[in-house]
Amino acid sequence: MTTLLEARRTTNPAQSAVTPNRRPFRLVRHSLALMKRSLIKTWRTPEALIDVTLQPALFLVIFVYIFGGAVAGSTHDYLQFLLPGILAQTIATGCIAIGVNLNTDIAKGVFDRFRSLPIPRSAPLLGAVLGDVVRYVIVTISTLGMGYAMGFRIESNLLSALAGCLLVVLFALCLSWLPVLVGMKVRTAGAVQGIMFALVMPLSFASNVFVGTSTLPGWMQSFVKVNPMTHLVESVRGLFLGTPVGNHVWWTLAWCAGFVVVFMPLALRAYRKKI
Repeated sequence: MTTLLEARRTTNPAQSAVTPNRRPFRLVRHSLALMKRSLIKTWRTPEALIDVTLQPALFLVIFVYIFGGAVAGSTHDYLQFLLPGILAQTIATGCIAIGVNLNTDIAKGVFDRFRSLPIPRSAPLLGAVLGDVVRYVIVTISTLGMGYAMGFRIESNLLSALAGCLLVVLFALCLSWLPVLVGMKVRTAGAVQGIMFALVMPLSFASNVFVGTSTLPGWMQSFVKVNPMTHLVESVRGLFLGTPVGNHVWWTLAWCAGFVVVFMPLALRAYRKKI
């Protein structure tokens, strides 16, 4: 009996030393597991990807072939100008789905089940945000694929093009915390969609997505120049077409950091109060 007690005294400190070391990794491990759940859910409902596959193709066809000649004098020249803007606009509107989906899951009681599991409370939210990255990758691939079918060509090098794609995905991942916050605050999924469209549409149209900044009214140019969408679009155009980027990439990264710093803590706080 004495030997057994001594063995327990020698093993317990080691176990208590290992357990705290594992705690920081619990959130990452469970978030990745729930990210996998989100990816499986997306794979089994492909119709939910219409907004990131069909929508950019429709925008490209409509704006290039209807407005291209009037705006740029050539559909090909306008396609080269427009595609980075359509990519930025579509990926910004694609973020709205995560707020709608989270609001729906909470209303259905899915997160009540998560709360009963021995996992960190923030893991389901982080897993859902990370799982939505696949949507941003899909919209990037589908937009570039449709653009190439219509005649768009990248005029820079491969590394610059990949950097542009990664920048767009990063922007969407950081911006997604805004619809997550809205999804935690409002009561219905329809309200999430309505509020987010009211926020994203002015950012998309009051920018250089469709026309150059110099062609806009003077009073609007002041807003356009500080619009995060403008910096993102100018960055992607420069990385895709080989034009001067200036400091637009740094401004885009700054906006990404701002989205995370401001909206992520607010979303996590609202989530903890919600459940």
